[in-house]
Amino acid sequence: MTDTTSPEVAALLAQLTDAEKVSLTAGADAWSTSAVERLGIPAIRLGDGPHGVRKPHDGSGMSMFDSHPATCFPTAAALGSSWDPALVRRVGEALGREAAAHGIAVLLGPGVNLKRTPVGGRNFEYFSEDPHLSSRLGAAWVNGVQSTGVGASLKHFAANNTEQRRYGIDAVVDERALRELYLAGFESIVVEERPATVMAAYNKLNGEHCTENAWLLRQVLREEWGFEGVVVSDWGAAWDRTLSVPAGNDLAMPGLGARDDRYVLDAVRTGALSREALDDSARRILELVERHADAATAPVDPPDLEAHHRLARQAAAAGTVLLKNDGGTLPLQEGVRIGVIGAFASAPRFQGAGSSHVVPTRVDTLLASLRTALGTDAVTFAPGYDLVHDESTPAQLAAARHVAEEADVAVVVIGLPEVFETEGVDRAHLRLPDSHDRLVEAVLAVNPNTVVVLQNGSPVELPWRRAVPAIVEGYLGGQASGSAMAEVLLGVSEPGGRLAETFPLSYASHPVSRLPNGPVTAEYRESLHLGYRYFDSAGEEVEFPFGHGLSYTSFAWSDVAVAVSPSGDDVTVNLSVTNTGSRVGSEVVQVYVHDVESSVFRPEQELRGFAKVALEPGASEAVSIRLPQRAFSFWDVDSRSWVLESGRFEIRVARSSRDVVWRGDVDLSGQAAPHERDEPSAYRAPSGELGFPVADFERLLGHPVPPNVAPRPGRFTLDTAIRDMQQTWAGRVLRRFLARQAVKTIGAPASAPVDAVAGEVVAQLTFRMFPTVSEAAIGRRGATRLLSVVNGLARILPRRRG
Repeated sequence: MTDTTSPEVAALLAQLTDAEKVSLTAGADAWSTSAVERLGIPAIRLGDGPHGVRKPHDGSGMSMFDSHPATCFPTAAALGSSWDPALVRRVGEALGREAAAHGIAVLLGPGVNLKRTPVGGRNFEYFSEDPHLSSRLGAAWVNGVQSTGVGASLKHFAANNTEQRRYGIDAVVDERALRELYLAGFESIVVEERPATVMAAYNKLNGEHCTENAWLLRQVLREEWGFEGVVVSDWGAAWDRTLSVPAGNDLAMPGLGARDDRYVLDAVRTGALSREALDDSARRILELVERHADAATAPVDPPDLEAHHRLARQAAAAGTVLLKNDGGTLPLQEGVRIGVIGAFASAPRFQGAGSSHVVPTRVDTLLASLRTALGTDAVTFAPGYDLVHDESTPAQLAAARHVAEEADVAVVVIGLPEVFETEGVDRAHLRLPDSHDRLVEAVLAVNPNTVVVLQNGSPVELPWRRAVPAIVEGYLGGQASGSAMAEVLLGVSEPGGRLAETFPLSYASHPVSRLPNGPVTAEYRESLHLGYRYFDSAGEEVEFPFGHGLSYTSFAWSDVAVAVSPSGDDVTVNLSVTNTGSRVGSEVVQVYVHDVESSVFRPEQELRGFAKVALEPGASEAVSIRLPQRAFSFWDVDSRSWVLESGRFEIRVARSSRDVVWRGDVDLSGQAAPHERDEPSAYRAPSGELGFPVADFERLLGHPVPPNVAPRPGRFTLDTAIRDMQQTWAGRVLRRFLARQAVKTIGAPASAPVDAVAGEVVAQLTFRMFPTVSEAAIGRRGATRLLSVVNGLARILPRRRG
């Protein structure tokens, strides 16, 4: 027991049988915990997701399309670019109210994994490439949801940064990068907001699956950070509870039935699974039920869906980033004739594809919203391309040119279709569909007064960006994104966003593009040089820098001053921000720290604080940003602790990582710096030409990198992805069969473009996932036997057969 365990939970735990305790450690179905009716212990329901509630109509099924309608708020990519914790908290609060109304006690979010690579298929579900920004926004989301009594589930813990081979890939990360980047966002939210649950990820971390990683779940999460909630597996990530429960994973989701319970119970009786570990997990699940069951069962007023739609519109506008606006092209002037071109204007891409898919309560389109505001005659339209496939016919391009020629301004709406960007598959590049690029070029040829609006979940290459006067990044802005974008284009709302990630010139210019990502390991050789940390340290050109975003008004910053507290524990940056323009607008003050005298390698600068202020024309506001001691510290691998070294630090007050407005030095007292450490030059002075050699990375790790070669046919393991079995007849048959089953399981309608990506998604599956994808028809023993059959067939059948 712990000091916080209630007498009621203690009494219930004492009355539970071993079999009942075992049943509590796995779901009763795809979404619910197990009830113990004998003792009046109810089941509680967990549910997706981060930007909208998804509750399938069939209750216990996995359908992603046949769900109860709910407000689809902007995705985390869009909320991240708002840089507005107060707004994100309001979104969280609305999500909590809708979750409770649907009987959901724990909402599965937020996702605070960092955007290590811009091609990540699930990047739309994450806030940023920076841990400080991610943690501030993630904490606000958790606070908002949990203020309603519904619990949150902080995910995906940890280093879950690729969709390729995500069920078995081993993330090989050096200790400093792990502590300073990939764990830092989780740590801050756990310590400050105490989320009800933390979700353990699919992947391995430095050789051990996250659900079986006692160092991660017990030592770091519980002992160091003081987490007292439930650790729940990502769906299917807990292969064997006799391994995951003692490691600290309390709840395996979804449940795998009575057969699996009997296996675990036998392990308890034989001592293979200790009763102490089982009791700890059962107690934490009882505490979860005690704290959050009432939120999903108590009578509540129906959520105000109209108010939530208005909030979704406000959030979408706040996350809209004005990337370029030459000559004051935007906002559009009154009385202009607008030619809207692009199928996304009438059938928008407003959310991501995968487990977070929401059936919205309504959808606003940009085309309809502009016509409502200006009249049908003032807004003409041509689709320009096929919605699903990368195609545009000569007739479509001709119609687009005609609409553009007749208009005063052309608004071209392009982006990434679902088949280009989805959970389960990483992109191979950052290019837009060729048909979208061709459309922009065709329109520019007849009307240079062109505005490009983007709908995408992550960065894209913009080869025509120098020729287009205005570019607006809308991300995947939720069900109200169309009306929000119309208001931004017309100047009713301001584009309040700033990029929460770097837009590189191309994927080839990104350091991760040149590093191994499979078949067995993902080598995080770049270490601390993630996103802008790399580009700013290497001095490489980017398409648009981290933190960038323009406004319809102008701001002046003055009276910047930096003060060190008397105790020397923190630093405060003070300044005055004035709206010097003629329109209402918001500004984001970003504070970066540059370590001038470090004994260890550090990036050129790191975001350590920020503030967003909204001002009327002529108004001023005093801004104060506190930088705690941790903002200047690094993780010391020798002492395994955070260390502040005495010395000089440069404070940079900026509008983006490349637009520094003010610089000033502070001298801080801490530990005496030892002699400069023997570190590879690739990390002290990174460059695209040098890269990050494996020998240098091994010096950081302190050991050789693990082998990264796919097992030969006949020697596949439980962690081998189906995609790495495709040279065998059995592997190809499995992939085709699983793709058909996946389409049925998620309940995709005929109009949904899932067939095109289903094969790629299931290609990432491993045999560890078979009990889950078969809904327990194949257990662990069956999966192991099937793997043996596949290996046997691979040894005796020709590799290219079929």
